[in-house]
Amino acid sequence: MPTPTQNVLRFHPLFKQTIWGGRRLGTSLNKPIGTASDYAESWEIVDHGVDQSVVSHGQLAGASLSDLAQSHAAWLLGTRNGGPNDRSPGLAFPLLLKYLDCNRVLSVQVHPDDDYGATMPVPDKGKTEAWYIVASLPDSLVYAGLKPGVDRQALADAIQAGETESVLHSFHPQPGDCIFIPAGTVHALGAGLLVAEIQQSSDTTFRLFDWNRMGTDGKPRPLHIRESLDVSDYSSGPVSATRSDRARDGWQDLVRCDKFLLQSLETGSQSLGGDDQFHILTVPRGNATLTCGDETHVILTGESILLPAASPECELCVERDSTVLQMQLNTP
Repeated sequence: MPTPTQNVLRFHPLFKQTIWGGRRLGTSLNKPIGTASDYAESWEIVDHGVDQSVVSHGQLAGASLSDLAQSHAAWLLGTRNGGPNDRSPGLAFPLLLKYLDCNRVLSVQVHPDDDYGATMPVPDKGKTEAWYIVASLPDSLVYAGLKPGVDRQALADAIQAGETESVLHSFHPQPGDCIFIPAGTVHALGAGLLVAEIQQSSDTTFRLFDWNRMGTDGKPRPLHIRESLDVSDYSSGPVSATRSDRARDGWQDLVRCDKFLLQSLETGSQSLGGDDQFHILTVPRGNATLTCGDETHVILTGESILLPAASPECELCVERDSTVLQMQLNTP
């Protein structure tokens, strides 16, 4: 199979509907959602089991991200991440990008790390993630980490009493805040938040508290108490937000960890690509223009693209009052 020549990949969004969703994926992020009022998530770039991003334009239209990862690993992922050989059975794209519209508070959850995920009945990666706050209502909260001094027994006692909220660190986030949630961090997104989330491509989630509410069948949703207590990190304590300087030119680090690098561009122009690494771009507010050789791509609010590792160096220009997020593996 010949190596693709396409330098920019756009995908059809994959929508998820739940009772906690709303309509802001359409009204604020211009997603082509339908007429219902419960669109909770737009999975922008994903390669995880049956959940697959499908290329929407160009030479590769109709190809799934899994197809590309397995048939053109070096072209998509880079020789450091995918190896020099095409045909890499089982290889998957390692990151997942989504937008979430939280119309009600989500359950309190915790994700395991890679080692624990490998021991599960259906093995999966662990899940480290980060949230970028796109919009926040005046009373919106994020729950991120445990209060100081909360150990396993204190968390177990609070769960048993139905008072998990009392041991959670919470705060009101502002648009532009970034909250880093390493594996093992107890967390929840509150009502009224519109969020961009970057994470390991994984579905390993343990629910430890659901606000004492009933599911759609009139029964409490299943909890994973033992697993949650086993994987929670009791040493890291409260999590705080970081944010970029909207008056500063160039890339600014929001998260730099062993799973990914998340950066923002708030003003000016910056080059990227041509470095044997893939790059994910998304625009949570405003617009941007990407110039790649003789190609020009306008990226509108809510749109996301992927530059394969084989793409040449490109120039990204962000418009006034706009933000671009850039994600890649944090490879030495």
